[in-house]
Amino acid sequence: MSKPIVAIVGRPNVGKSTLFNALAGQNISIVQDTPGVTRDRIYADVEWLNLNFTLIDTGGIEPDTSDVILSQMRDQAQIAIDTADVILFLVDCRQGLTDSDSKVADMLRRSHKPVVLVVNKVDSYQKMIADVYEFYNLGIGDPHPISASNKIGIGDMLDAVVAHFNPEEVEDYEDDRPRIAIVGKPNVGKSSLINKLIGENRLIVSDIAGTTRDAVDTAVKWNGQEYVFIDTAGLRRKSKIKEELERYSIIRTVTAVERADVVVIMIDAVEGVTEQDAKIAGIAHDRGKGIVIAVNKWDAITKDDKTVYRYTERIREVLSYMPYAEIIFISAETGQRLPKLFETIDMVITNQSMRIATGVLNEIMAEATAMQQPPSDKGKRLKLYYITQVAVKPPTFVIFVNDRSLMHFSYTRYLENKIRDTFGFKGTSLKFIIRERKDKEN
Repeated sequence: MSKPIVAIVGRPNVGKSTLFNALAGQNISIVQDTPGVTRDRIYADVEWLNLNFTLIDTGGIEPDTSDVILSQMRDQAQIAIDTADVILFLVDCRQGLTDSDSKVADMLRRSHKPVVLVVNKVDSYQKMIADVYEFYNLGIGDPHPISASNKIGIGDMLDAVVAHFNPEEVEDYEDDRPRIAIVGKPNVGKSSLINKLIGENRLIVSDIAGTTRDAVDTAVKWNGQEYVFIDTAGLRRKSKIKEELERYSIIRTVTAVERADVVVIMIDAVEGVTEQDAKIAGIAHDRGKGIVIAVNKWDAITKDDKTVYRYTERIREVLSYMPYAEIIFISAETGQRLPKLFETIDMVITNQSMRIATGVLNEIMAEATAMQQPPSDKGKRLKLYYITQVAVKPPTFVIFVNDRSLMHFSYTRYLENKIRDTFGFKGTSLKFIIRERKDKEN
């Protein structure tokens, strides 16, 4: 099933981004001593005690601000709170307990989510323990003292976080129905597509409320096969949140993509493919999901004999990092090509799970290296010993070589293209792991 979601929240400048970077293992968030620097949620995959979860960094919450940016960040943080399984509430030991901290605590209590209270900037436990105790006044649980910048107390804090995970959600359960996430920027027609599938064909089986997620999963049967569609469109408080803001869609996309086998990226045919579409598509690509690009509102386009070609070329240009993605042209409003959508989804699911025999893979590699010699550097040439497939969803291959530093990404791409020439793998990315094996002859 999907990974648990942990959101770091708190007022501005308490060290959320520093903690995020410490947990993520790299400097992803911008760290700057100015309130309001982290305006967009940023997410990363984190592992602790063999448990994996998605961590969300949020902009600081200023409960009563009239500042436009800060109020948008507050709304953004509220979405993260609504989506999270566990909330990591960060406060600042040096500044002490503030009125804003109390108001954020009230906000978190209303969410009825598990909250781990973390007191940051405790560089000396002995000297500052009395200041830590002050935060018991928030009435939101035991404070966990840490220093994010010095990585002190992180382990005990993470123990408290993962203790709140639901074991039934963390463990996989037997549900072999394909899960299809519908993602895209606001107003592109995601809900219209789901509604068309439900309304026109009367094929709805059930509505399954997401346990702690905002989305509602819709089970749909098509030609005897049951699919679960994950709709990321609806926000629960539309009156309070301006959905046209790009950042509000990102956490929905991340959580939906995590749970999906295939991601349908909807693009508005009238607007054409945009930079925002590329960002959303990149999330699915990075997670190795099956990908279908559905160009919606195709009925609203004036067409000639080259329209499909021009649109396809433009999409391939903007989404150049995912040439394997399948492209179809649909209309959610009229139902145009919806059968084709299901056919494409089925094909992508098959390709995501395809396994290639090791012997066949090594024949392809031998032929590829004979046609194009592996690269060399300073007189040393790359040698490829062996290739084998080790996983599916996405298909993952390990290549054993004499020197990983000689394996340029362009040669890996060349081998990928040779494998695709033989087996297609349409709609799915391929993952390659390069491992070094010493040449015994040297």
